[in-house]
Amino acid sequence: MGEGVTEALARIFSVDSELYQGRGFMRRVGFGERPALVNIDLANAWTRPGNPFTCDGMDVIVPGVQRLLGAARAKDIPVVFTTTAYAVTEGPNTDMGLWHLKIPVEVLRLGTDAVAIDERIAPEPGEQVIVKKRASAFHGTFLAGFLRANGVDTVIVTGVTMAGCVRHTVEDAIAEGFRPIVVRECVGDRVAGAVEWNLFDIDAKFGDVEPLGRVLEYLEALGSPHPVRDVAAREALP
Repeated sequence: MGEGVTEALARIFSVDSELYQGRGFMRRVGFGERPALVNIDLANAWTRPGNPFTCDGMDVIVPGVQRLLGAARAKDIPVVFTTTAYAVTEGPNTDMGLWHLKIPVEVLRLGTDAVAIDERIAPEPGEQVIVKKRASAFHGTFLAGFLRANGVDTVIVTGVTMAGCVRHTVEDAIAEGFRPIVVRECVGDRVAGAVEWNLFDIDAKFGDVEPLGRVLEYLEALGSPHPVRDVAAREALP
């Protein structure tokens, strides 16, 4: 996105923020006590060049997610990755639903390199990789149950796309009772303006948009290990 576009959007959203705040919007959900890191669709089809789903900004997003992963793993909090993939992409009985009538999801075939998580941020053993078929990470998956079982109250969200899967995940997160925190430097999209608009709109209505530095400070200040896992470990002692 060019600097001119960014500056223009900043001016527009500054005025809009005053309007929203004057009507009681843009309140803060805040950080909770038990976070999870949820990385949306940072698979090769989105992070690497030359694909229909390739997104911009990976030179910033990937290093930012690497830092978040390091901080999350140091505190032993749940780490989740999602990818979007389909087992049957041909014939009349596919698992793509109607989405393929709008976008080329037929290239996202289960088991291919395209839908594998980018090796630069590869999941470690014990970390969840959820295969989803719709935009939201919650739709038709076990994500909500997994988070609740681990006592999670806050979801730190990274990934792509800001106008699609990230946005719908955040909307469902707050609807499911989790505090959504979107990391500003760690989300992206394909279209100029889509990132800034959706960051503004999410921050106004559905979750808190926070800079990477503040999220890292929050993670570093957490006790370790994760509270629920700590309880389980103590109960397992003879």
